[in-house]
Amino acid sequence: MRYPTLYSFRRCPYAMRARLALAASGIKTELREVVLKDKPAELLAISPKGTVPVLQTETGKVIDESIDIMRWALEKRDPKDWYQMLTHQQKQHCDELIANNDGEFKYYLDRYKYADRYPEYPELYYREQGEATLQKLESLLAKNGCLLTEKWTMADIALLPFIRQFASVDMNWFQQSPYPLVRDWLSEFLHSDLFASVMVKYEQWHAEQPTVLFP
Repeated sequence: MRYPTLYSFRRCPYAMRARLALAASGIKTELREVVLKDKPAELLAISPKGTVPVLQTETGKVIDESIDIMRWALEKRDPKDWYQMLTHQQKQHCDELIANNDGEFKYYLDRYKYADRYPEYPELYYREQGEATLQKLESLLAKNGCLLTEKWTMADIALLPFIRQFASVDMNWFQQSPYPLVRDWLSEFLHSDLFASVMVKYEQWHAEQPTVLFP
């Protein structure tokens, strides 16, 4: 039997969101753990840009954007109602939240994490710019429980790996920050069985090794 193949990197938030959607869907996938400094030729052959995640479906189609992988999985099977049950308006809001996360928020997240590489501004400046997103999320959580509804949807799962990175830059600050709902939302995610299931460590993939199926 041929399975979809996912090229992944455990700590990459983009790859993490793809694994989360695949795990939630229950679609069996061959997982190939990539070392970014030693990318396999098989990955570069199907996606020359060489970023992860990349999914090659059982029909050979290549999907090399994390959100497209999430949609592919959840449109096939969505037992947790993360996507298919959303209204048209909710899907639009989901897209807007992801666009902000992957655009403005990720821009400042990178500079906050590696402030020494971006000496134009101090670390505090980059954190404060990122806080604009945390403020929006805090308001949504106060209104809905989660970002769009009372439970996780694709929006929550697409953003949480990046909020995890932001929090980890200075956990002492984050624990004292004026975003208690964001803290609780992130803590629930980090202590979930779902998160644990997608953070299992795998050895670097090589063509000769046995197939690793996920989830």
